[in-house]
Amino acid sequence: MNDYEGQNGKRGRACVVVLGDLGRSPRMQYHALSLARQASLEVDIIAYGGSEPHIAVLSHPSIHIHTMTQWPKIFQGLPRIFRPIMLLLKPIIQFFMLLWFLCLKIPSPDVFIVQNPPSVPTLVAVRWASSLRNSAFIIDWHNFGYTLLGLSLGRNSRFVSVYRWIENRYGKMADGSLCVTKAMQHELAQNWGINATVLYDQPPEFFHPTSLEEKHKLFCRLDKDLRQPLGSGDCVSGGSLGMGNYELNETLFTTQVGTDIFLKPNRAALVVSSTSWTPDEDFSILLEAAVMYDRRVAAVLNEDDSTNEEFLWKAISDGKQYVYPRLLFIITGKGPEKEKYEEKIRRLHLKRVAFRTMWLSAEDYPLLLGSADLGVCLHTSSSGLDLPMKVVDMFGCGLPACAVSYSCIEELVKVKKNGLLFSTSSELADELMMVVML
Repeated sequence: MNDYEGQNGKRGRACVVVLGDLGRSPRMQYHALSLARQASLEVDIIAYGGSEPHIAVLSHPSIHIHTMTQWPKIFQGLPRIFRPIMLLLKPIIQFFMLLWFLCLKIPSPDVFIVQNPPSVPTLVAVRWASSLRNSAFIIDWHNFGYTLLGLSLGRNSRFVSVYRWIENRYGKMADGSLCVTKAMQHELAQNWGINATVLYDQPPEFFHPTSLEEKHKLFCRLDKDLRQPLGSGDCVSGGSLGMGNYELNETLFTTQVGTDIFLKPNRAALVVSSTSWTPDEDFSILLEAAVMYDRRVAAVLNEDDSTNEEFLWKAISDGKQYVYPRLLFIITGKGPEKEKYEEKIRRLHLKRVAFRTMWLSAEDYPLLLGSADLGVCLHTSSSGLDLPMKVVDMFGCGLPACAVSYSCIEELVKVKKNGLLFSTSSELADELMMVVML
């Protein structure tokens, strides 16, 4: 009998609360799957819509998703003078919406498990609901909400101080707490008076190395997008000279002959990075590293700036191989700074590096990680106490990762065992040359 099964044998129930896009909250999706599969609970998920959750979540008969209405985008474009009003109005509306779902829309659960951040009004609403419905209240600490708010308002803002007070007060009211690192566990115990259990992220079963057949099918599905450059042409798509004639059974990375599938010997090295396109991930580091890789390879090969890139691309298309391969960066994710960086990419004019930005389905994303040669993580953490789930997923697919170095990242990335760390674009460029060298 599980901990939430009643005396009469009635099946227990849990409610997972995410004040965000469920499809972009993998840890909470995995919580729901674990509760339904291992604990045999009925699971209600209350979250915003947007991105599609994984098919395993959508198809599980014991998981029930309740989608809340998103905060209208029209308010995001209001002049800055209205920002203080919105900072007050938005959480009030969200609070009553949450209470409606938590107390009226779903059956009474035995336990609420809530993602933090955001803290306001989530922790307040779930605490009230747990009291009204006599349910346990558990917080899963992914980060600290006040540190994220401080990125936009500044750490000295009064709003940030009030936010931290609410986060601390209601955090202490929880019946139990989970957190993602030992460093966060220590911070919660020493400075917040909260005893939390470390629950490291683990990749679910659908994050695994990709077979050659799966790679070929994936690249066939993505072929049109992969051949479309962000600018006028690049080392993958070619310029006015083109990159050869392609058959239906050939992709940028694979070729099928009869029933046999082969990796192309002169294919580009595939580097994947997932980003939320927000200020806490400095994407300019990756762009600068790409430029350095391009220039350093040219220097090693004694090429000068007058070398015509289109004839270089044609030589590669005709089968010529170099010691250092071309790099194709696939950047996945959605976020506010995406268009700004896409415009920067268009202006780079690199000879041996190309970029693609895309949003993949929850089913194709693991396949892409398992098909890549290297993963890059630019996550730095607003608190310095959380770990990037994207690296956990990379490791699950057998993909080595280069990650930005910060205080607790070595709880996850073991240097020269499963990945490398970097602090500057130059260090990342060094690691790219070392890892992808043929």
